[in-house]
Amino acid sequence: MRQNAVFYHAGCPVCLDAEQQLAQALDPARYAVEIVHLGEQPGRIAEAEAAGVRSVPALLIGAAPLHINFGAALADLR
Repeated sequence: MRQNAVFYHAGCPVCLDAEQQLAQALDPARYAVEIVHLGEQPGRIAEAEAAGVRSVPALLIGAAPLHINFGAALADLR
């Protein structure tokens, strides 16, 4: 059974690099990865915040987000 993973980003160079190096590197047999570009889907910012995401890029697997480097604070995306 595959586990869901959500990669939140804002489209900045740091985010895109993290998407290529991390999110796309996850084993698709183990993880169903959804890529969420918060710049294009601002309606999902509240969802990311509720999941504990404070900055992007961030990868959510299970209950705790993994914050990767620092591209932008969620507050800056509003």
